Amino acid sequence: MSGSGEDQDDPKRARARRRLLWFGVHILLFAVVMIVLVIVSLSVNAQEPWFVFPLVAWGAPLAVHAAYAMGLLDSLLGRD
Repeated sequence: MSGSGEDQDDPKRARARRRLLWFGVHILLFAVVMIVLVIVSLSVNAQEPWFVFPLVAWGAPLAVHAAYAMGLLDSLLGRD
């Protein structure tokens, strides 16, 4: 049985759920903005795809956020 009552009993599980929720918001926002930037970039000047720069610049912190959301950085942050 998976309810919100279980999350209140286990703070570690509640924190993991919050992390995944905010990562989902982050990746959704990333996808929407990148789609818009690709359309604008290709419609303005298809020979110079400048959308690649924000894609990489935002993609790197997104990868770090993914690692944080999955708990891979917990030992570095001292949250074991």
